[in-house]
Amino acid sequence: MPRNQFQRMVFAFITVVITVHAYVFYSLYVIHGNMFMQITGETGVLSAINKMGGVPVFDTPVPIWAVVLIEFVLAYLLENVLGSPLSFKLACKNFNPRETHPVLFETAIICATVGIMCPVMSFIAALLYYNYQTGFNMWTLLAEWLKLMCYNFPFAFFTQLFFIQPIVRTIFKVIFAKDIKARNSAKQANKEQKVTV
Repeated sequence: MPRNQFQRMVFAFITVVITVHAYVFYSLYVIHGNMFMQITGETGVLSAINKMGGVPVFDTPVPIWAVVLIEFVLAYLLENVLGSPLSFKLACKNFNPRETHPVLFETAIICATVGIMCPVMSFIAALLYYNYQTGFNMWTLLAEWLKLMCYNFPFAFFTQLFFIQPIVRTIFKVIFAKDIKARNSAKQANKEQKVTV
């Protein structure tokens, strides 16, 4: 759907804003919630995080809003530099965008993006949330990375395919309605011109 660099950056921005909030919630409540409650003895995840002074990032307690901001910056940079360009190339290797139905081609891009971004962001999360108090061990880091990928991949795949991307595309269509209408009018005029020739 995005046709130029500005539109791609806006599309990535909307995607990352929604995705990071979903993943921070998922990470804190689903993946680490029970551990936080066991450590602190609290009965709720939020109260456990507050009792710890925040979420441990590089073993330093950080407020949840800072975690969202850190992950947003990292995810937005990676999406623009790595995720979007590579996922489009991967989708084009398997499907011709001019001959493939747009829904199928967009689905291929979403799947490729998840396949690229999930391992990268899981590795970053493994580094950020590693328990450095016990010392650093590369094998433990790799095990944490694999564990996070096993948790994150199904969540990433299904939320991106069925929830996040449909919402992002709807918002994008509202923001760029004039451009999309002009583009569709130009396509229609082109078709009519070809028919008359």
